[in-house]
Amino acid sequence: MASELAMFGRLVGDWHVRNSLYSEAAGTWSESELLWTFDWIIAGRGIQDVLVDETGTALGTTVRTWDERAGWRVVWFCPRAAEHVVLTAEGQGDQIELTGVQADGRRVRWMFSTIATDAFTWDGWCSNDHGKTWWHEQHMKAQRLTR
Repeated sequence: MASELAMFGRLVGDWHVRNSLYSEAAGTWSESELLWTFDWIIAGRGIQDVLVDETGTALGTTVRTWDERAGWRVVWFCPRAAEHVVLTAEGQGDQIELTGVQADGRRVRWMFSTIATDAFTWDGWCSNDHGKTWWHEQHMKAQRLTR
């Protein structure tokens, strides 16, 4: 089980994030600086992260737990935007792909890529037509602050 837990375990620590977020309504990108903290929970069988903006306000949290029967089960909560997403995750080399459905029925595909000890990239895509087409909603470049 150690190798399965290492998939997200390598992200444990604090990360400085340069965030680009696309507004579907406005058709524009906005930029921000974020802090993303990952840590072990429930006796090392899961990992939780908290994403915080530059004012110190928590934007949301993700809980990831390992289930030996089903693999990674992942849930993202963002009360400020009334978002709740249930996902599954699979590792592929230096990438982790997550797929799921938001509470409103919109499909999402998230990807951690180019994961190294001191940096990673995260991208999020959305589909409004059940996965026929996808649009790029978010891009984050993370640099490790602590381990």
